[in-house]
Amino acid sequence: MTALADGWRSARPPVAGLHLDSAACSRQSLAVLDATARHARQESEVGGYVAAAAAVPVLDAGRAAVAALAGMPDAEVVFTTGSLHALDLLLGSWPPGGRTLACLPGEYGPNLAVMAAHGFASRLLPADGDGRIAIDEAAVRLAADPPDLVHLTVLASHRGVVQPLAEVARLCGDLGLPLVVDAAQGLGQVDCAVGADVTYTSSRKWLAGPRGVGALAVRPALMQRLRPRLPPPDWASSLSVAQRLELGEANVAARVGFSVALGEHLAAGPAVVQQRLAQVGRDTRTVLADVHGWRVVETPDEPSAITTLAPTNGAQPDAVRSWLIEHRQIVTTAAGVERAPRELTQPVLRISPHVDTTTDELATFAAALAEATATTS
Repeated sequence: MTALADGWRSARPPVAGLHLDSAACSRQSLAVLDATARHARQESEVGGYVAAAAAVPVLDAGRAAVAALAGMPDAEVVFTTGSLHALDLLLGSWPPGGRTLACLPGEYGPNLAVMAAHGFASRLLPADGDGRIAIDEAAVRLAADPPDLVHLTVLASHRGVVQPLAEVARLCGDLGLPLVVDAAQGLGQVDCAVGADVTYTSSRKWLAGPRGVGALAVRPALMQRLRPRLPPPDWASSLSVAQRLELGEANVAARVGFSVALGEHLAAGPAVVQQRLAQVGRDTRTVLADVHGWRVVETPDEPSAITTLAPTNGAQPDAVRSWLIEHRQIVTTAAGVERAPRELTQPVLRISPHVDTTTDELATFAAALAEATATTS
């Protein structure tokens, strides 16, 4: 195991079984757990608002880390309860005018629901057989009929294909189109530092922070055009747009833990983590390539740690996932078609190990998967 992997594992409590589900919820470090608990204790000792005021430097560091990882050093960063909440805040505050957006066929189902709820009509961007945006065709289509914004999910919930984010950012910049990036699966796994107009993310996935917290980063020019629903402007004249977006009850302890997790990621070196995760993805696809009853969806060298298995002989991902948890304490994700209703035609099994996963553990999983498939079919 690499020094990065050794350090990552030793910084966490021993895992019960085998954790191959970082795309859903990574394992927090002892430092993150301690920081979260310490803040909660401080709330009890000195009062919640006094503790929140004392945490401002840590929270500001967390905001700065999100902005840096997104390549948006001038962005204003708002803490949210997660990625979907961030998108809801953004679209619910979108400036008056048009309500059209362009997104890929594989867009996350709940994102589509939020878009529709706020009256946005979505147009499909062209994609190849792997679900990756077809840049040249997209350039022609976007220039001919520009939407009000382009929404790009860097890595989908149902497939470990990395979108060419930098190329899309350049295209949108050339066309003068706002680019909104869903980096829930991207930040912490692949390079997202392209300077989009908006980047939003979750804490609990590859950054290995607490659940129930995320972030929305918006460039200042766009932030000033947003119109938050609450409170009305004449009630909150002293508050900035970002402060109005963030107004409300908050789990400050989780935000502190998220900020610590971001610091750990920066200290480890984002590029080093990305390289290691890409290697883990290659190892996973190699080990799982010949498991009977499943087809590896991604190409072997796809630079992500997510591997998707499509059943080829009637296996039921939900049943297999449940068997793996009950009998082997192995955690994976069964992704239903609702995750990508415009693209996914059958449920799939998603495997998402983090930097500390070894090839021996992947071999153990492959054997367990074969047994689970045979037992549940």
